[in-house]
Amino acid sequence: MYGYGQGYQQYPPQQQGYAPQGYAPQGYAPQGYAPPPGHPPQGYGPPTSYGAPQHMPAQNHAYQGQINYTPHGGTMNGNMRYEYSSMQGKRKALIIGINYVGTSAALRGCWNDAYNMRDFIKRFGGYKDEDIVMLTDEGNGHPRSIPTRANMTAAMNWLVSGAQSGDALFFHYSGHGGQARAREGDEADGYNETILPLDYQRAGQIEDDELHALLVRPLPIGCRLTALFDSCHSGTALDLPYVYATSGKIKEQNIMTGVGKGVLGAALNYARGDIGGMVSGLFSTFRTATSSNSAEQYTKETRSSGADVIMLSGCKDSQTSADATEAGKATGAMSWAFISVLSQYPQVSYVQLLNLTRDLLAAKYSQKPQMSASHPIDMNLLFVI
Repeated sequence: MYGYGQGYQQYPPQQQGYAPQGYAPQGYAPQGYAPPPGHPPQGYGPPTSYGAPQHMPAQNHAYQGQINYTPHGGTMNGNMRYEYSSMQGKRKALIIGINYVGTSAALRGCWNDAYNMRDFIKRFGGYKDEDIVMLTDEGNGHPRSIPTRANMTAAMNWLVSGAQSGDALFFHYSGHGGQARAREGDEADGYNETILPLDYQRAGQIEDDELHALLVRPLPIGCRLTALFDSCHSGTALDLPYVYATSGKIKEQNIMTGVGKGVLGAALNYARGDIGGMVSGLFSTFRTATSSNSAEQYTKETRSSGADVIMLSGCKDSQTSADATEAGKATGAMSWAFISVLSQYPQVSYVQLLNLTRDLLAAKYSQKPQMSASHPIDMNLLFVI
């Protein structure tokens, strides 16, 4: 594997994945937002070379609109300034794939995900081998390429070190994810999302608060970080405050739905003569609504950033993410869908990418990919890495 800053020799992969060989998107400029010649590709369907499901929704989605190629920054939370990256600076990537070999929780597809993602970002985004660090638990590399907690956090520090406005950074994690009781008031459900290093039982999991501190907080205004988490419970793994719906609008906490259910339950308890249950239910409903509002506000106040950070995750915080098989190869479902969609449609907007990825997975999987950002984004912008 490549060492961060040490130029370690790269060892050949032991497994080959599903990525098509020799693919080079036509007309796509990986260096920035400038529109490619001609029109964006039309149509809607699975990339058949990936063994994708054969039945996809018809082309009647409201999100199929005009792509915007001219991003503009702005302000948020009163006076905090943010900027989109020009994507003209240096490029660096950190890719982590952990199969947990020899354990009772072994996975099969994470090494494939790592190699496929490395090859993909080289083709699609112009990243170079010497600027890519890979950590896997294959056991045939340098000790610093093993995804222990210490090595993972050191590699994250390498990724963001020296970052400047206009840079483009890429982070990919494929492995186990979990949840841990939150100690701050930024989680509506009371739990932090986590990723699991190879030695998590001894060294501990890495929680979303720490991931945010390592990967987001050090970035300057106008520096791009694209992060993809292919792991369970990964919906808000970077604690980014702006989570987007498939309509392209910012999601609000679904508080009123919960309040309505709570009030209905209290009414049923009253009808049964259970006054204690009614009071308890109303108190719980009020506490949940207050907690959700407080968590959302706290996250916006403490997790917003002027950097250009975009995160895609394989599922909601409450869901698991599949260790799957596609085209006869072991793979993480989200990694497969991300590469599949962008290989077939290299010129898509953010909202189109979110919808296409969800629709591709929906044919076989229950997980719902999420997209979040460090600042409000124009979901009709061309997606770039």
